[in-house]
Order: sequence, then C-alpha cells, then structure tokens
Amino acid sequence: MTHFTHLNEKGEAQMVDVTEKAPTFRVATASGFVKMQAATLDMIVNGEHKKGDVLAAARIAGIQAAKKTSDLIPLCHPLLLTSIKVEMTPDSDNNRLLISATCKLSGQTGVEMEALTAVSIAALTIYDMCKAVDKGMVISAVQLEEKQGGKSGSWLRDESTQ
Repeated sequence: MTHFTHLNEKGEAQMVDVTEKAPTFRVATASGFVKMQAATLDMIVNGEHKKGDVLAAARIAGIQAAKKTSDLIPLCHPLLLTSIKVEMTPDSDNNRLLISATCKLSGQTGVEMEALTAVSIAALTIYDMCKAVDKGMVISAVQLEEKQGGKSGSWLRDESTQ
C-alpha cells in the first residue's frame, strides 16, 4: 500500500521535501461544469448579465486561484507557474458550462492542485455572479483529466470512470 507523503512516521502533517528532486516539465489539466437553467446559460453566453462578462470574470478568478493555491490548500508548495489557461465552453444540450484549466511549469512538484483549484474557483465565480437569477445551479465533476511529468510520469483519465 502506498503511504501518504504528507504524513511523517508519527502520523503528523508535513510538507513533502522536494529539495533533491530534479526540475522537470509538468502539466496538468482539470475539468468540471456548472449546470444551470437554459435561460441562465443563454444570458451568460450572450453577455446579458447585469453584473458584466461572467466568462471573463470566471476566467480571471480561475487564473488568480491557480496562482494562490498554496495559500488555500495546506501543505501545497508555492509554484512558479509558467502558463495557466482557463477555458469555458457552453453545452446548450445539457444546460451547462464546461470549465477546463491547464497549468504548466518546470519544477520539482506537480501542478494538479493548481488546475483543480482554477476549475473550482472559476465555477464558484460563475455561481456567485448568477445566483440572483438561478440559485439551483450545480457545480459538478471537478476532476483531474490528465497530468504529465515528474517521477510518476503521465496519467490520463480513463473514459470508463466518468
């Protein structure tokens, strides 16, 4: 069984020591979605929200969140991210907005948490901006899609687990 690297031999929390790890290129992509009423999705897509551009605000929030992940998640290393992309795609057939975030760097530890945080905060920003018109929105399926680099190599989500 794999042991938890964030616990020492006494079971106490610790930040993983990456001092001896060689920097490598690392990338991670996460996704999630916000399900909403069709009218809410139309309002967002058509830029008709009285609070302004929901997609732009959510994109900026996701980028800022990725940069602040170590402030939000205990024991996460602060990282020098070299790229953060947050994209949102309307899915009118299912009344939802798909969110994807990809984070990159050359470093000693992975960027999975940064990508997941970007998706989560982008989704929460959408909810916050639109809650006055649609309190029933649901944030779902925030998940890692793919990661590359580091000791464990590449990983890709198996479509059968979704």
